[in-house]
Amino acid sequence: MTTATDIKKDIRLLSDAAVEDLFKEMGQPAFRARQVQEWLWQKGVHDFEAMTNLPKTLREQLSASFEIRPISVDKVQHSSDGTIKSRFRLHDGHLIEAVLIPVPEDGRFTVCVSCQVGCSLTCKFCATGRMKRVRNLDAAEIFDQVVLVNRQCLDAFKHPVTNVVYMGMGEPLLAYRNVLESIGRLTSPKGLGMSPRRITVSTAGIAKMIRQLADDEVRFNLALSLHAADDEKRNEIMPINEQNNLSVLMDALSYFYQKTRNRISYEYIAFQGINDSLEDAVKLSELCVRFPVRVNIIEYNPIDDAPFIKAEADQIDRFAAYLRKKDIMVTVRRSRGKDIDAACGQLANKA
Repeated sequence: MTTATDIKKDIRLLSDAAVEDLFKEMGQPAFRARQVQEWLWQKGVHDFEAMTNLPKTLREQLSASFEIRPISVDKVQHSSDGTIKSRFRLHDGHLIEAVLIPVPEDGRFTVCVSCQVGCSLTCKFCATGRMKRVRNLDAAEIFDQVVLVNRQCLDAFKHPVTNVVYMGMGEPLLAYRNVLESIGRLTSPKGLGMSPRRITVSTAGIAKMIRQLADDEVRFNLALSLHAADDEKRNEIMPINEQNNLSVLMDALSYFYQKTRNRISYEYIAFQGINDSLEDAVKLSELCVRFPVRVNIIEYNPIDDAPFIKAEADQIDRFAAYLRKKDIMVTVRRSRGKDIDAACGQLANKA
């Protein structure tokens, strides 16, 4: 029978300082800790035996006391538009999804990562929101998604991933510590060395944690999943708004911008007859005056039994044109990966 004391700890859950302390206790020189960290976070090695510049006795010691629990590829789907969706299996058997969104003509290869198994929020238009939240991903599990999708990107497009968006399964600000730790690994020179300006964290809107981001002086970009510019409509489609209304959110975002000067985006899924009218565009424009903001208008992607219809293309164009007249930066994003349920709001571990 396995007891709690028999379960080895994943060495990747230790901080750099804890690893250094561990090697001191083992009587090892400091550079050994740096070597191990390089194998784990720069080379993505998941087996102590593969750490060939460590003495064999040290590798055996590490194997006896620790393990490395990587995620593994469970299923890969390829869209007709080049999008690749991967389902990953975690060490405890749970499944998550990540998506590679290639735009070769712009030199952008974006990976959309998950931060939770399921989600505790219940946004009406999101397939993940219909799943129970089982647990948060740890920082290494988030990091592994980027590493594995980067390998796919190199194989398929001969190009590395350029951007990371935390827009997959789960609410990043409810997995706060692990999300920030994973970004630290992605951006560290001891990790993948990515620029934080190429990383965007998306939230459904938790004002307290947006303020915490500001106080922590993060350097990555922030996106608010807005989707409605008045409280009545937003309450209906995003119950989180009942505790974090638009006034409170705008105050928090203003505080975030004042403290960090980081880019803020509004994600706005256009639903026919719900939030796509000129009146809605006027209300949205009024939310864009307190700090610089980019609006990303997104085509709705159907999910099973949801009572929404995507807005007509010409209506979206009129909506966007109004915002542009107000000197608001607007991007209209057409869906990618819809044929494999990889588009915005569709991640749900479907068979």
